[in-house]
Amino acid sequence: MPQMMPLNWMLLLFYFTLIFMIFSIMNYYMFTYKMKYTKKSNNKLNYNWKW
Repeated sequence: MPQMMPLNWMLLLFYFTLIFMIFSIMNYYMFTYKMKYTKKSNNKLNYNWKW
């Protein structure tokens, strides 16, 4: 029935949009970024100024 075609297109648009959003959200939250922990050395140079 041609009268039902707009409804089908809207359902398909909604379906693919929903799948895309779920896929994007899952990719965003499942990605784990491993931070590089660098040990900072506290090397303070003590200058003994002799005036």
